[in-house]
Amino acid sequence: MTNNKQTLVISAVGIFVCYFYFAILQEKITRGRYGDELQDDGSRGERFTYMLALVGVQCVCNWVFAKALLTITPQPEDGTPKAYYASSALTYLLAMISSNMALRWVAYPMQVVAKAAKPIPVMLLGVLVGRKSYPMQKYLFVLLIVVGVVLFMFKDSKATTGAVLEHETIGQLLLIMSLSMDGLTGAIQERMRAHSAPSAQHMMLAMNGWSAMIVSVGLLVTGEGKAFVLFALRHPELFTHLTLLALTGALGQLFIFMMVSSFGALACSVVTTTRKFFTVLFSVLFFGNALSGRQWVGAVLVFCGLFADMFFGRKPAPVKEKLQKQKDKSEGELLEAKR
Repeated sequence: MTNNKQTLVISAVGIFVCYFYFAILQEKITRGRYGDELQDDGSRGERFTYMLALVGVQCVCNWVFAKALLTITPQPEDGTPKAYYASSALTYLLAMISSNMALRWVAYPMQVVAKAAKPIPVMLLGVLVGRKSYPMQKYLFVLLIVVGVVLFMFKDSKATTGAVLEHETIGQLLLIMSLSMDGLTGAIQERMRAHSAPSAQHMMLAMNGWSAMIVSVGLLVTGEGKAFVLFALRHPELFTHLTLLALTGALGQLFIFMMVSSFGALACSVVTTTRKFFTVLFSVLFFGNALSGRQWVGAVLVFCGLFADMFFGRKPAPVKEKLQKQKDKSEGELLEAKR
């Protein structure tokens, strides 16, 4: 029992620390300034705008991590059609790129709260595309999340200038696109599970491999790859930030694996959801992203809806079906670590 408690504490602390630092690094890279050169707009320091390259770095590191896991713990051969992986990688890639791009115009707490609303597109696409049905309480919990997100993202036009409001609207539209792509990714992954039930490690390896290839083509076609390399050479500290970002992301995934394998998906969901809430809090404290009273109420409603769904949104199921759902949920949590 003592060992179980130690594993639980180590896993939970590892998830909190790794993804807390990951969030700080991500916000520092996407919203910070590099160098002290005077810019055309009068500001000092260059902004990092190479979101495709940033996603590419994450995909390559995630692929290496998944490859290492498969080497350490080999899995049965994967028979999933490549078309599923290619389409899933494309939607996953679009979700990551739009989410990272949104950080140029919205504060990190808004991105976290918006991305926490992932059950909304998953449910909508599950009903419209997957022809799934949900109990009434599930709709109530999702409605609570919707209300929370609306309260959080709504802006008082009187207190905001037109230019700032316009820029934030761009960020919000990118977040909506990211959520839509998340929903499509989930729908495609459900088809994968129904077809061949690949392991989480195989899904991570294939999706990140396809994503890395797609990103490579995009970097070459757009010329962003060359611009990214030149930017990194001008500001060598970026290499440190990217290395730490990849390391914390990979370690965070390792702790999530430990949590799921030892204590199940529910415990992992509680920890990761709690971590997101504290990420919002720390971003407010460390980066000065002040929230209004209405936004705090919205954030609380979102996370209350998520916790309620985790604890009360499950119907009793036969043992065999319950084990399959537990496996699917576990794989979903592992894939969530990449986003």
